[in-house]
Amino acid sequence: MKKITIFGAGLSASTMIKYLLDKAGEYDWHIRLGDYNEETAKSKIGNSRFGEGFKFDVNDAAQVDAEITNADIVVSMLPARFHHIIAAKCVEKGKSMLTASYISPEMRELDVEAQDKGIGLYNELGVDPGIDHMSAMRIIDQIRNDGGKVTAFFSYTGGLVAPKYDNNPWNYKFTWNPRNVVLAGQGVSKFIRNGRYKYIPYTQLFSRTMTTTVEGYGEFEIYPNRDSLSYRDTYGLNDIPTIFRGTMRRPGFCKAWNVFVQLGATDDSFVIEDSENMTYRDFINTFLPYEKNTSIEEKLIRLLPHLMDETVMRKLHFLEIFSEKKVGLKKATPAQILQKILEEKWHLDENDLDMIVMQHRFEYTDKEGNEKVKISSLVVEGDSKEQTAMAKTVGLPLAIAVKLVATGKVNIKGVSAPVMPELYKPILDELQTLGIIFKES
Repeated sequence: MKKITIFGAGLSASTMIKYLLDKAGEYDWHIRLGDYNEETAKSKIGNSRFGEGFKFDVNDAAQVDAEITNADIVVSMLPARFHHIIAAKCVEKGKSMLTASYISPEMRELDVEAQDKGIGLYNELGVDPGIDHMSAMRIIDQIRNDGGKVTAFFSYTGGLVAPKYDNNPWNYKFTWNPRNVVLAGQGVSKFIRNGRYKYIPYTQLFSRTMTTTVEGYGEFEIYPNRDSLSYRDTYGLNDIPTIFRGTMRRPGFCKAWNVFVQLGATDDSFVIEDSENMTYRDFINTFLPYEKNTSIEEKLIRLLPHLMDETVMRKLHFLEIFSEKKVGLKKATPAQILQKILEEKWHLDENDLDMIVMQHRFEYTDKEGNEKVKISSLVVEGDSKEQTAMAKTVGLPLAIAVKLVATGKVNIKGVSAPVMPELYKPILDELQTLGIIFKES
């Protein structure tokens, strides 16, 4: 019997857990699911005789040691900052580990030791990163194998509300961690376009957008992700003249969001004095000039005339940022206050379902020297509150990878992302049978 130990039972883990429990009888697996909230872990296991839930504390070094010692394969669905703790212990104990998160510098430092121990640390097996890598590499490899050369690669992903439930003026609701949405894009975004390096500071990010269309779902706008340049190594495209990765939103979102960016309302680096007694109106006014007889709305228009129009103002009024509602958060940063305001209006209603949308654009020359373009698009809508689009697209590729490792079909040593055919081909093939299908044109 193979013992598969999972740390973390959050929403994005739900589909993965169900998949592994459903396969456990066939493959003789025992699933051990640990979470800081023991009831959550037990509820995700339910009545299955193939698993058990337990309380897990990643800060308890003795428990971490014991659980990994007794596991055959480890899956970490903990917050990203804890993955390297689990990974280091897995290397020490000679156990392979899989996760959906980015390869961190701390994780990469474990590569040589993991190879020496003959174990794999499999990363970026979710949706973005994950399915984006796998689907891109499949086409890049096809182009190369046919004698072609990729000259430009664009890739975008968005977690949005499904069209049927898109009923607010922002055309957006939280479908994943709200804090990450509020802080998204901070830092410098960098990419290369026609051989020229481009660097976009955070203050310009949401005004430097592009647009695309997805068949059946209409138009989307895209703002740049932080670092597209590092993906040249990931995809083996080191000499490519153009590579760009971005995040998808509905048209008009970025212009309105830029109001908060330009004000400084997404800043998480300082605490606002007396924040608990502020109103939402006071909060916005803290970032505006002092003008005794001028309304906050007028000051906002004067400060940001290039952003403020009727459509943007309608979005802002929807959030009630000019109201006398109390903030009620002690010693809060601007980003924390903004998050609270947004959570009241951007939450998914009881029956709402989410959507993942992804698109790749490949420009290439074929072996005859003809210039061609291939576009590959994916849309996945959620089935329920548990089986969300996010949970499916994060959890299913990871679960399939766990199966491949557990059954010995894949045995990659060291730190890896899913860009090897032996990993991405079987995962993409099975995802297609589960309704996660790319349409190419």
